[in-house]
Amino acid sequence: MSERIFITGIGTGVGKTITSACLTEALQADYWKPVQTGLLEGTDTETVQALLSNDVSVCHPEAYCLEAPASPHLAARLENISIQPHRILELANQYQPANRPLLMEGAGGLMVPINEDVFTLDLIRELNARVVIVAQNYLGSINHALLTARLLQHTGIAVIGWIFNGDYHTNEDDVIRWSGYPRIGRIPLAHPVDKAFVQHQAQLLTASLQTLMA
Repeated sequence: MSERIFITGIGTGVGKTITSACLTEALQADYWKPVQTGLLEGTDTETVQALLSNDVSVCHPEAYCLEAPASPHLAARLENISIQPHRILELANQYQPANRPLLMEGAGGLMVPINEDVFTLDLIRELNARVVIVAQNYLGSINHALLTARLLQHTGIAVIGWIFNGDYHTNEDDVIRWSGYPRIGRIPLAHPVDKAFVQHQAQLLTASLQTLMA
């Protein structure tokens, strides 16, 4: 099954990287983070690579690695670099496996700017990817979740469904109902997050993913 899946969040710090690791493991997909910012804490690619157990998935190198912990356009501006979407699209074609998904992790949410003119939403559309939305319950999360859903609906981008991180909250059911997008599953908070945890969560998500991606 050769397709592209883009992991986006309703905000920053909602669990996209752990979700990406679990979905990459579940689908035996390849993983790619096109633009990495904030290098002091390491890269998301390194995190995902360390959490995978299967011997099929490949974690591809980033198109851009930027030092500042900021949005891609600002981090690039600080380094006098211009992020070129066509380079990302070319690499996506190069990295796309023939018979497995390519899972791509974005930076933050849909309206995070990639450069001075292009937003993450535009990039997803150009990549022709289906979206998994990662959400977490916090004060204001319903608004962030439904704004994300409404924007995807408005632009006609295909959505696989929601992954919720953390403990269950009834807000989760409301977001499902109001958005019309299905629940893929929930990934609980855990310490530590290790290969065994990711492998177990991947097993729990596999049936739902297979149904929703069919």
